[in-house]
Formats: sequence, C-alpha cells, structure tokens
Amino acid sequence: MMTRSWIIRNARIIDGTGAPWFRGDVHVVNGRIAGVGANLKADASATVVDAQDHYLAPGFIDAHCHDDLICLRDPDRPEKALQGVTTVVVGNCSFSLYPARGQSREDLRKHFSGLLGQTAPEEIFDDFGDYRERLHQGVAINVVSLVGHAALRLAVMGYERRAATPDEIASMEALLDKQLAQGAIGLSLGLVYPPSAFAALDEMVVLAKVVKAHGRLMTAHVRSYEDGLVASIEEFIEILRQSGAAGLLSHLQSAGRPNWGQIPRALETLETARQEGVDISFDMYPYPAGSTYLLQLLPPASLEGGLDQLKKRLRDPEVGPVLRRWVENGGPAFHGQSKLSLIGWENVRISGVNNPSLKALEGLDMRQAAEREKIEPYDLLIRLVEEDEGQTGIILFQLDENDLHAACCHRLHMVGSDGLPRPGTKPHPRAFGTFPRIVGPLRRDKGWFSIEDAVRRMTSIAAQRFSLQDRGIVRPDMTADLVLFEEGVTDRATFDESTLLPSGITHVWVNGEAIVSDGAPTGARPGRMLPLFK
Repeated sequence: MMTRSWIIRNARIIDGTGAPWFRGDVHVVNGRIAGVGANLKADASATVVDAQDHYLAPGFIDAHCHDDLICLRDPDRPEKALQGVTTVVVGNCSFSLYPARGQSREDLRKHFSGLLGQTAPEEIFDDFGDYRERLHQGVAINVVSLVGHAALRLAVMGYERRAATPDEIASMEALLDKQLAQGAIGLSLGLVYPPSAFAALDEMVVLAKVVKAHGRLMTAHVRSYEDGLVASIEEFIEILRQSGAAGLLSHLQSAGRPNWGQIPRALETLETARQEGVDISFDMYPYPAGSTYLLQLLPPASLEGGLDQLKKRLRDPEVGPVLRRWVENGGPAFHGQSKLSLIGWENVRISGVNNPSLKALEGLDMRQAAEREKIEPYDLLIRLVEEDEGQTGIILFQLDENDLHAACCHRLHMVGSDGLPRPGTKPHPRAFGTFPRIVGPLRRDKGWFSIEDAVRRMTSIAAQRFSLQDRGIVRPDMTADLVLFEEGVTDRATFDESTLLPSGITHVWVNGEAIVSDGAPTGARPGRMLPLFK
C-alpha cells in the first residue's frame, strides 16, 4: 500500500484535553497521527500544510443532531464540514430510520416525516446494518447512530397509548439487542414524542439493561422541559440507577418564562446522582430558542393511534374544543404544561413546510401567519396539521440567557446542535452555526469559555461518551480527524438568515483526508459509521 504522509506546521495546537494550547506540528501517516511536537521531521515526499499560526484542534463532534436523512441525501455535508464537524451523532429523541418490520415501516416513515419532512419508503431500513451499508456508499463525515425507541415501539405495538406487556417488552428487548450487536451506539428515548411518550418505567429499565449489557449509552429527551423538568430528570436518573447504564440527558433547558431559573436545581440534581454512582451527563446547543415540529403544541395523548386519529380529534365537536382550550390556556385536561400558554403564538415561528401551497408561511410567527390567512392562530394550527400532514417545523423562542449560560458552562456539558436539516426551508440557525458560535463569539466576545475549554466540550468529552476511543484528542496513534481555524472564527447564521455558512474554518480532515481545504469543500467522502467495535 502506498504511504500517504502529510504534515501541518506552525499551528497553535489545542489537544482537546483542556490543556493550554502550544505551538507545534502534527504529522499524519495513512490517516493516523504519527507525531505531535515542535519542528517534526517528515519524509521529503510529505505534503506540507502551513497553519500560519492558526488553531489546530481535534475534529468537532456534534453530540446531538438529526442528520440521519441528510447524510443519505447530501453526503458532502458542507454546512457541517465548514463548521469543523467531523462526526455527528444521529438517532436522537427516539427518531431513527430503523429498525422496521411489516406495517411498522409505514408508521416509522410517517413518524420520521413529522420531524424532518417527507421521508421516502426506501429511506426506512430493516436494521442498523442496512442503514450502515447505505451510508457507506459515501459520506464526507463520520456518523454515530442511536436506536430510536419509537422504532422499537412502532415495530411491536404501533401507536397504542398504554404500558407494554411483558411479551411486548421482550420483543423490543430482542429487537434492540440485534441493533446493538450490529454496532449501534445505544438507545434514545423521546418521552414527549408519541409513541415513545407512552412508555412506562419498567419498559425503559428493561431496555436500558440491554444497553448496559452491551456497554453502550442511553440518551433521553425527558418528559418535560417546563415545570416538570426536575421530576423528569429524576425519572431518567431512576432508569439509569436501576439498569446501571450510562446516560446522556438531551438538550438540558428550562422552557417558558414562568419556568426560568430551574437550571441550577437541575444541575444540582445531576451532580447528586453522580455522587450516588449514576453515570450521567448532558448536551445543549448555544441558542435561546429551540426547534421541533408543530405537533408538539398538542398534548401527546392526542396522538394516540397516529396522525389520522389526531385529525379526527381536532374536528370532533366534543374533543376538539377541549384540545383548543388546553393548547391556548393550559389546564388539567391533559398532563403537563401547554407550550402556547407559556410563550404565546408570537414566539412560535414556522420554519419549514412540506406542502408547496403553504410555503409563503415559512419565516412567519404563528400570529403573523394567521393574520395573513385571516384566521385565528389555533385554526391555522388545525389547517397545518391537515394540509401539511403534521410535517410543519417550528422554532420556539422560550429560553432564558442565564439558564443557557449555566447549562453550557457546566462541567457535565457537551455541545450538540440539535439541528433539524430540511433543505429549502428556514430552519433554526443552530444547524449552520453551533460550533463556530461556541469557539468564536461565546468564547471570544462573551467570555463563556477559554478556547481550550470550548474545544474540549466539542471533542474529547463527546468522544469519551460515545466510545470513540481513537478520536477527540490530538495525540500520536489517534485517527486524524482535525480542524484548523482562525482566531476570528464566527457563525453567520441568524434566525432571519439561518442558512448562512460560518467563516474562519480553513481546513478540515476526516480519517486523514481533507474535506475542507483553504475554506472550500473538497468533495471527498472519507466518512464512515462509528465506532468501529472490534
């Protein structure tokens, strides 16, 4: 085999551990780091990259995103590559493109379509192995995949809103075991998203024990990020405590002005659990708004039986008014707080639709869009459910800057974009700016982190959590996933111009091959499914 050798000279190296940066060179041979230090010697045939005193770091790891589909449809991934991201973790919040069997293929397709727009039948897979095989046809960046709990439930019991029987739990257990044996990194819960939301504790503990037996990871979008935040965290901790599994709490936040200020207590709850021997940490994105789909404005119970049953309930003369009162005002009719009663229609922005006739509504908040259509906001919600098949993406302006700072600067935090890529729409800017935002303005202008700590949160912490043993640190024998960036690196995407690409990322390497060179994508696709279990 021909030896491929290249060397980066004159870099300020941030090794990913949190240690201070130092000036030096990095030598790469056949995709792995062969040497790190000052004035390294390399053979005469080695390609030389002059870092020009820019920062060199491990490739950034997006610990939480929803790039499952886009990695298949747009494998060059320029919006991730130009952020310095070399690895993404998909399958979050109970949404994965596998496993499917029989009727569940169509149910899973519809489920996934709600979050990320129209999904084709051929984009749903029997198991992890099939998804990995399709991905390995070519992708620029590495992918780590969680098994979505919703897929397990849909395969075994559909959209039924009840506790699973022992036999049904055993079927889910076997299905999960197969995915983990094939190489999936763990299981994700989505406890506000039906049908994952319908699970009881015993079901989740059994599945977590399967995760533990494989030495993998349990992640959770917990039941509430509103007034029930701490109780929901405690439920997840109990699952981890009873199973012994390691856990990652997804996008820790406290949503809605009446609930602001809960994050310190939530962090204390996590720290107490760790003192008691529960292995738990969390991810979060650096923005004061979240993003999801329109159906999240309705109570999970209304989704029992799937979208067709929801449509009937919305138009039912008895049930419909009850749903309307809860959505607009909250109350005891359903479990939990109504998002609308907390933040108002003006703080819900339509980010993406599937129906072309509704395209003009993208970028408007629900009140603006309703006025444009000359109807009430709730009536617009019903219309979107019916005409857009529940596939309307929304942005929710609901978070407090102080809470966000407390979460993102805590020692258990790692960076995840939670991006929802839907090309041709007006998505949340986090899909295009999270990582330059962390290492740029939040580090440089707001002083949230030192540069070494910012990099650590985007590299070695996530690498450890997801068993990426040969990545996340600049050290000899590690795989050469690397990013070179300028001091002035910055995000450019805003809520109004959300797809602007960042600036200041000059070079990115994945598995030793350049996917960005001199600030431009190269078209190379050296990515693969990780981790590479032996």
